Amino acid sequence: MYHTETLNIGNRDLNIVTIGGGTGNSTILKGLKKYSTNITTIVTVADDGGGSGILREDLGILPPGDIRACLIALANTEPAMETLMNYRFREGLLKGQSFGNLFLAAMIDIYGDFDVAVKEAGDVLAITGKVLPMTLEDVVLYAELEGGITLKGESNITEKNKKFKKRIKRVYIEPESPKPLDETVEDIENADLIIIGPGSLYTSIIPNLLVKDIAKALRDTKAKIYYICNIMTQEGETEGYGVTDHVKAINEHLEYDVIDKIVVNSDIIPEEIVEKYHTKPIYLTDYDKEKLTKYEILTWPCYYLFGDYIRHDADRISKYIIDDFNKDIVKIYNM
Repeated sequence: MYHTETLNIGNRDLNIVTIGGGTGNSTILKGLKKYSTNITTIVTVADDGGGSGILREDLGILPPGDIRACLIALANTEPAMETLMNYRFREGLLKGQSFGNLFLAAMIDIYGDFDVAVKEAGDVLAITGKVLPMTLEDVVLYAELEGGITLKGESNITEKNKKFKKRIKRVYIEPESPKPLDETVEDIENADLIIIGPGSLYTSIIPNLLVKDIAKALRDTKAKIYYICNIMTQEGETEGYGVTDHVKAINEHLEYDVIDKIVVNSDIIPEEIVEKYHTKPIYLTDYDKEKLTKYEILTWPCYYLFGDYIRHDADRISKYIIDDFNKDIVKIYNM
């Protein structure tokens, strides 16, 4: 199931933790599951838009969308099952809703507890590792923009700020101090390798870091922590941002500096592809090198085109990170 060249620690697979949201997090998981069976992914549950938002409001459950994406990424089932879980209804009252979201909603109704339902869904899909929500509490995400504007709701932050075009000063959640699962904190503390990102900076990654016990665990863990910077900036969130801006935002919200290594795409994105986007590619600049001297910056060619969308190449980026981590372990063992 996983590559035999992966370095094991004490005759076990690496304990890997990923932190993020739906698309970016799930993309990386597809590659990582080839290298370890001990994967924990921590996923934001601040989503209030689309099909997830409808189920959240209608059924009073935590939004299942990002959880669903990560479960599918870690699944070891027939391709037909992945197609089914990703299927979105085209007509009627269910138009736009995904089958996977409804499946999770049914599991929650059957088992009564969100975390139990997610674990049972993981068993049904035969996933490698486990998927944990950042909290079981019903959290609402807010963004404070420059100029004194405050936006409420994850889906509003990006969409409304496309019109305001204001820089985000900070995001915060209510309730202010939600509790994570004990399992989440334990897995962070016991991790060998932690990967933050890629994904929407303020609406997918940072919400997880606002859970104070998760932030503290990241500070206390002895794991090597990699941050995968996005390939493109995001309209409504990070227009005009470089690598330094992304790292600064994470550190300010965490209130700790926990990152050891920063991964930046070095592929040059063809102009005809960039023109389809409203934002720009993120490349490492001399300014970044000057401001980020305390970190090890890893520039790797790691993008691929998924239809009209630019994505991280799951296989390449996972291999790069595992190989880099293994080199450090070999150095330690040989000292």
